[in-house]
Amino acid sequence: MEALTPKDQFLQSLDRCMEHENFIPAFYDRFLSTSDEIRHKFPHTNFEQQNKMLLRSLRLAAGATSGDSEALKELRERARTHDQYHLNIEPQLYEVWLKAVIETVQEFDAEWDETVEKTWRTILGYVISYMVKRY
Repeated sequence: MEALTPKDQFLQSLDRCMEHENFIPAFYDRFLSTSDEIRHKFPHTNFEQQNKMLLRSLRLAAGATSGDSEALKELRERARTHDQYHLNIEPQLYEVWLKAVIETVQEFDAEWDETVEKTWRTILGYVISYMVKRY
């Protein structure tokens, strides 16, 4: 049997997490509870829409790391909207975001282990690096 790519491992883990309807709301509860600064970034957010956007962004992250042109195009747009001239998401906030994501995946993925964690850190690390460079 052929070994799974990091993209496939990531997407399978994400699918396991998404079997729980509380996965993304639990992430936002965790993330928003980390600081007032982060809470203030979401003052008038429609979380039903935000939850869908996060799921889409996570799937696109996997695609971007494998070179998918549509995913890379979307990542460029996310980097622009999150840069210092738009949403002003400061680089240090991505580490807080990553920590909240990892803790939430660990809570919801029944197959969580070191390999799954490494996969999430690799995929999201790529995206975070991309975003930070374009801040």
